[in-house]
Parts: sequence; C-alpha cells; structure tokens
Amino acid sequence: MPYVLQVDFKMDGPFGDEMANAFTDLAKSITEEPGFIWKIWTENPEAKEAGGIYLFETKETAEKYLDMHTKRLGGFGINGVNGKIFAINSKLTEITNGPVK
Repeated sequence: MPYVLQVDFKMDGPFGDEMANAFTDLAKSITEEPGFIWKIWTENPEAKEAGGIYLFETKETAEKYLDMHTKRLGGFGINGVNGKIFAINSKLTEITNGPVK
C-alpha cells in the first residue's frame, strides 16, 4: 500500500523559477530514493514556507526518507521540519482521481 509523506518548513527562498534552477540536482536525486513514486513541490513565498507532498511504496520507505531528508535540510540550515505520514484510502482517492496507482 502506498503512503503519503507531507513535509513543510520555513525557508527564505529561493522560490519559483529560481527555486527550480537551484534545486534541479536535488529533484533528480530524490527520484533515486528507495520506494519513491512521485513528489509535488510546494512553496509559499509570502509565508516563507516550502516543502512537498510525496508518495512512497511503503510506510517504511516514507519514514526512512523523512529521517534522511530532515537531516539533509538541517545541513542546509533549515530546522523545524514538519513531516507527517498518512495511509491512503484507495477507494475514496480513486473516486476523486488521486494519482496513487
């Protein structure tokens, strides 16, 4: 069963195209993580927040990624990472066209 990982944190930037240019290599490396399926990158420049919504193959791979990513963000000087892992209700998600297959 796939699991969703929701992550957010305070960040001064960059955002938008600058963020895309600065984090392209990071994005490519994320695709190589065990159990990774997809990520939606999130940002709110006004609130100085960023993060993402991820889909992993299992709860265990989501937990391992969250632990590693929290440490990596700390290395960038980003602390106070909020991470939550959720099981997916497949029947309701299918009705609402969620991309979890």
